[in-house]
Amino acid sequence: MSAGAGGQSASAVSRVVSWAWRVLRDEWRGIVAEPLRQLLRRRLSGLCLAFVAAFGVIFFHDIAQHPAGARVVRLLGGVTADLPLWLSLLRTPVSLYVPALDLPVWAGITQLFLAFALAELSLGRARTLFVAYATTLAGTLTARVMIAIGPGWWGLGLPAECGKVLDTGPSAAVVGLFTYIAVIRRAPVVFALTGGSMVWESVAVPNLAGREHLIAVGTAMVLGLFHGRLERLLGTAPNILARPALGGASKT
Repeated sequence: MSAGAGGQSASAVSRVVSWAWRVLRDEWRGIVAEPLRQLLRRRLSGLCLAFVAAFGVIFFHDIAQHPAGARVVRLLGGVTADLPLWLSLLRTPVSLYVPALDLPVWAGITQLFLAFALAELSLGRARTLFVAYATTLAGTLTARVMIAIGPGWWGLGLPAECGKVLDTGPSAAVVGLFTYIAVIRRAPVVFALTGGSMVWESVAVPNLAGREHLIAVGTAMVLGLFHGRLERLLGTAPNILARPALGGASKT
């Protein structure tokens, strides 16, 4: 009995190790190896968005070190929930380059550069910009709804003073891009490191930024699932369109 139980335990461990190896191997191929091949083919042109995002954050961070510059940065890219909606929408694209001044800027720039680089090499520029903007905007608009609801509602609402808190800036886009890539590449490890860390952040330090990050993760998940369905639909479209043509040819 003990020998049989030991054999079953060893077999279970072997299966777990084999599964973990396959997961890590597939993630390495999809998250690292394929973007590297694209980088070798496209050279520095494949990192255009990453360089623009990094230099934009550095530029706005340097300007914000001076009182007059800080006011300019806030007027251009400072998004809060108490602003008129049209003004929030106008400032949101610029807010992608406005970092939180109370956080280490170089650590944030590294994450930002890596997220935009992997996304641009994996998704292309248009889709990268769309995902980055959509996830950031989703967090910003949902924060407005939570504040409009007010405290209560099973913890979903927020007090009115949160309306003066700046949005997450580029961090929501970073989280959204990593999550989107993890979903479409079926990369559970990357997803756990990004989405899981945001869940932990919102539980450990409940604040507006944590909620906006969670909304960015959820939005990226939905977009990633839609991406897979759209790809399958486009893959079957030529066959569907070809059938009537063949039928028409046979009638004539």
